[in-house]
Amino acid sequence: MSPGGCNLQHGTLGAAVLLRCPAASPAAWCWGNTPLGTHPAPGLALPNASRAHEGRYSCHHPGTGDTWATVCLRLGCDRECVRTGPHSCSFGDIQLFSLTPYVLNVTAVNPLGAASRLLPFLVEDVIKPDPPEDLRVSPIPGETKKLLLEWSPPGSWPFPGYFPLKYYIRYTWDENASSQTLGPYEQTSFTLTGLHPGASHHVQVAAKDFTDAGQFSAWSQAASGTPWMEP
Repeated sequence: MSPGGCNLQHGTLGAAVLLRCPAASPAAWCWGNTPLGTHPAPGLALPNASRAHEGRYSCHHPGTGDTWATVCLRLGCDRECVRTGPHSCSFGDIQLFSLTPYVLNVTAVNPLGAASRLLPFLVEDVIKPDPPEDLRVSPIPGETKKLLLEWSPPGSWPFPGYFPLKYYIRYTWDENASSQTLGPYEQTSFTLTGLHPGASHHVQVAAKDFTDAGQFSAWSQAASGTPWMEP
């Protein structure tokens, strides 16, 4: 249920939508403050739903006007989710910053029947970048306690110049099992300082949307390097 006591219902654009009223008898319906007349149970039928039908509906007792239910209707388009594994699927052509959430309909079927669940979501709430790529760890001539890190944004991330990422760095060194994490940083290079001279350091980088939306990427593949040592 959404704020304001309104039951959120999702429907498909161009399809028939039934807004149900809990009463078993005819009910008076309103769209916002506009009366729509009395309709028989189980509810108000919209035979060819369009964007113009979206909004707040309510059903009432025809005589007393008592409110029985309030429904907020949101409409969208059906898209096929292509199976990618036993418990996963994918679909594309999605839109960031949409005011209307996407709704995923997941149906489980077995010999006893079927059960469905609707999962509404906004893309920016679930977006997860792929790990950063091409991580390089290089010694800096003359610097015995520093390493230069360089990496690239994930190739799958669209327009990093317009939708920047922020990065976290995790590193360990030989004979030390615990890791240290630094960040976030906006650039795609960083100088590690205060390192252990002569020790091999192992580095990974993770990314997240700059606005802090969604989830962190997985850590990148590790790259290793040793600070410069005098010849």
